[in-house]
Amino acid sequence: MRWLLLSVPIAALIGFLAPERQIAIFIASGIAIVPLAALIGDATDILAGRFGGGIGGLLNATFGNVAELIISVFALRRGLTELVKASLTGSIIGNILLVFGISAVVGGIRHPVLRFNRTAAGLGATMLMLSAIGLTVPAAFHLLARGSGRAPELKMDTEIAVVLLLTYCASLVFTLKTHRDLSGINIAEPANTGSIWPALGMLIAATAGVAWMSELLVGALSGAARALGMSDLFVGVVVIAIIGNAAEHFSAVLMAARNKMDAAIAITIGSSTQIALFVAPVLVFVSYAIAPAPMDLLFTEFEVVAVGLSVLAIALIAHDGETHWMEGVQLLAVYAILALGFYFLPAKVGAP
Repeated sequence: MRWLLLSVPIAALIGFLAPERQIAIFIASGIAIVPLAALIGDATDILAGRFGGGIGGLLNATFGNVAELIISVFALRRGLTELVKASLTGSIIGNILLVFGISAVVGGIRHPVLRFNRTAAGLGATMLMLSAIGLTVPAAFHLLARGSGRAPELKMDTEIAVVLLLTYCASLVFTLKTHRDLSGINIAEPANTGSIWPALGMLIAATAGVAWMSELLVGALSGAARALGMSDLFVGVVVIAIIGNAAEHFSAVLMAARNKMDAAIAITIGSSTQIALFVAPVLVFVSYAIAPAPMDLLFTEFEVVAVGLSVLAIALIAHDGETHWMEGVQLLAVYAILALGFYFLPAKVGAP
């Protein structure tokens, strides 16, 4: 994957010399974000090993979706609020259906039955159910308020964002401190070998690189989407979501190939939970400072249905603590159906 770092100077050169070539900029910068996000993950793992315990776990939790967060911040600054919300939806369903589906298929080819901690997976599925509720309530409220002639209540969305963020903080205490064994997380003691500065420098440099590429990506997004005949909703749900989480996707599939399904399901469900309970509320708060208008939590009806079906699918698979390649195929089929729905969905249907 490291050779993809060559896309960084290539994307920058295209951006400076040929700004009209929106598709090339979009593709090159999108590819460049993938290895940069992987470097962020590598640096975070090193720092987590150095600090150990709760600090290491907190670092992993905080930087797990930093690429997605940075891309969304640049999109918010340009007023692409609906695209940001679509990317959040896409990250949730992509991790649950696409990534876990591929992981089950890859692992299932080598191992007839893939087993994982049923208790930990059940806890993750419960947190995802809360995420689905956090999306459903604002959508239902706004739909009813629109029918009664009331104006959308942005204050309610902000307060829901506070509830989601507080719940996420409580979940960190639960998984990293009070119930490590129950949640299936094994946190090593600090390793005091070597200096933290190389890893810290790599983390800062890679984060700066992601920010640079994200600015190019978002700047070329609208033009590239129109040229490729894709709606902003589809770009957010499928394309941006895959780019922002590609490094974690690769890690989950690699763990499954090694028959480490506990790690794979922790990555997929944990990342989806973090998107809904941490990234989404943070973006709501950030939007007040940088966006032309604050971001609400009003997702389209189709997005709410997609998230609900995805959570239901993973809950059915997680309840028995084992999976196999056919269940992976089924998850991939559901993802493909939903992706096709987003692709052919008219832009005005389900719009806020």
